[in-house]
Amino acid sequence: MKLKDMMFVAMFAAVVVALGLIPPIPVPGLPVPITAQTLGVMLAGSVLGAKRGGLALVIFVLLVAVGAPILSGGRGGLGILVGTSGGYILSWPIAAFVIGYLTERFWDKLNFAKLIVFTLIGGIIIVYLGGITQWSIVTDTPWLAVAAGNLAFIPGDLIKAIVACIVALRIKKAYPMIQKTISSERKAA
Repeated sequence: MKLKDMMFVAMFAAVVVALGLIPPIPVPGLPVPITAQTLGVMLAGSVLGAKRGGLALVIFVLLVAVGAPILSGGRGGLGILVGTSGGYILSWPIAAFVIGYLTERFWDKLNFAKLIVFTLIGGIIIVYLGGITQWSIVTDTPWLAVAAGNLAFIPGDLIKAIVACIVALRIKKAYPMIQKTISSERKAA
């Protein structure tokens, strides 16, 4: 991996950390708060692409695992990753990878409508599947009951998806990082 790619990966891991400085919003009756950090997940995939976006979130999750207090509210450690909110966090690298993969595949014809679909698939569906599943297992609560509780997160996640798409499309226009990667890989092949 080139130095420039490593810098982008580190920068987006740092973006997710910085979004953790925004205090979590507790949801009455739910053990998982609303945070701004999923915005960083959506941005990492849509701006960096699959490999670099996923790697940025792998680094973030590893930092959480070793106890760095970088989650919203200053939380960190293995206890978080095996608790009720751990499934959401552990799904972030997969979500960023999927968003990045879909973005790369449709790069030449990328528009807001396509990007919002990709962001919803990775940033909401994949994250919710991982989060709901682990929360259900940890609390021994039926999966559908936990899924119903997650309806409280949808409005905020939709707003984050819209913001991520607007930002990613502006970055694509000003400094298209994915296109440079795809072009480099085609020349090397």
